[in-house]
Amino acid sequence: MQGAQYSSNAYRFFENILFSCKPAIGTNRQYKTYQKIDIKQHKYQFDFVIINSINPRTMTKFLKKDQLSSIWYEIDAKNAVVGRLASVISKIIRGKNKATYTPHMDSGDFVVVKNIEQVKFTGKKFQNKKYYRHTGYPGGIKETTPEKLKEKKPGETLKLAVKRMLPGGVLGKKQLTKLKIYSGDDHPHSAQNLKVIELDKLNTKNIVRN
Repeated sequence: MQGAQYSSNAYRFFENILFSCKPAIGTNRQYKTYQKIDIKQHKYQFDFVIINSINPRTMTKFLKKDQLSSIWYEIDAKNAVVGRLASVISKIIRGKNKATYTPHMDSGDFVVVKNIEQVKFTGKKFQNKKYYRHTGYPGGIKETTPEKLKEKKPGETLKLAVKRMLPGGVLGKKQLTKLKIYSGDDHPHSAQNLKVIELDKLNTKNIVRN
């Protein structure tokens, strides 16, 4: 908005004038209007600034480090689909299953996966899917399949699937350490009062039916 020209004394008078307006009904914001004088053009203009009101009842509350607590879960990977199992695990170790989910903090829970050698791939992915890595040297591209990877490291396919569902950087690496993968039914975490998650009750598609 443009108006009439003012003298130099008027510029000093209007330079720091601040007007407050009442916020709209039902909103949590406060509208403040200030007058800013452009001395070169000898014109004044109105600028509107939206300032978030400080209302503790409506502000988003984030957890603090001393408020973090973790629960241990156990999942049986027998006949479980790798991708669907990884999706369930990534939500838990990120903390998305909690109402107090905080994206920038490690607020997730621990997950213990047993019988990883019995995990399944749908279709022909077990033979045809490719995992790539590079040694860093020219021509150093390497590839492998889940079938070959399972012979050396049975839990690596699930770990890679979960890793790609986590954020990058330090936070993702720290969250990935909360995933514990074991072959067979035995594991050293029995003293943690594990809560069992039954995949077939979450979704019948999580389990491959023979």
